[in-house]
Amino acid sequence: MASPQNFPTNVVSIDVECVATGTTHNDRTVAQIAIVDSNETVLLNCYVKVDNVVSYLTPLTGITKELLEEKGVSFEEALALVKSKLTKDSVIVGQGVLKDVQDWLKLERGVDYGDLIDLTGIWRVWNDRFKSWSVFAQDHLVRTLLAGGVNDSHDAEGDCVKSIRLYAHFLKIKDNAELLASEQAKLLAIPPEPSFSKRFPSFEGVCQGNRRLCTCKAPFFS
Repeated sequence: MASPQNFPTNVVSIDVECVATGTTHNDRTVAQIAIVDSNETVLLNCYVKVDNVVSYLTPLTGITKELLEEKGVSFEEALALVKSKLTKDSVIVGQGVLKDVQDWLKLERGVDYGDLIDLTGIWRVWNDRFKSWSVFAQDHLVRTLLAGGVNDSHDAEGDCVKSIRLYAHFLKIKDNAELLASEQAKLLAIPPEPSFSKRFPSFEGVCQGNRRLCTCKAPFFS
């Protein structure tokens, strides 16, 4: 998919996938990191070795034991590769990207990258019914706004491509108030499919962190 003419060339998408190293929703460790540029070129697709894996959460992450054993590197090596693909001018786009960049990868704004753009924020919609902002999962944004033009499978690389296309779509229509309002209305009107955590509050004995269906009673930090 071609990016719009006004798509900044310094934009990249980063996505992190984690495996479970315990049974609570907080027991997660980075196992895959991907970076995709504004032309959907994959700059990095790196797997990270993880000890004591309880579940690879494969339907959610696309990660398997075989992938990590065959391709995994140390987290330190993976982080060095990430930093080698970024500059101080890089603008990182993604879904909930702050957690990926700052919590999981410990990257520093102004040192490792320039700025962040969270798709959750730019695609939020004011909901008159509830008098509050509605925010949407990446899957709902893709199905509603991109007409199924992206692979439904989950892994870090694929989710990066989805983020690039969602940002490109926003840039294409953001100055057309009528079209933007139409897309926002669709996001509210089309019911989202149940999330993985709602369908599987516990998967392979691991709590998935649905606030209403939490099975482990561990704290929520955000």
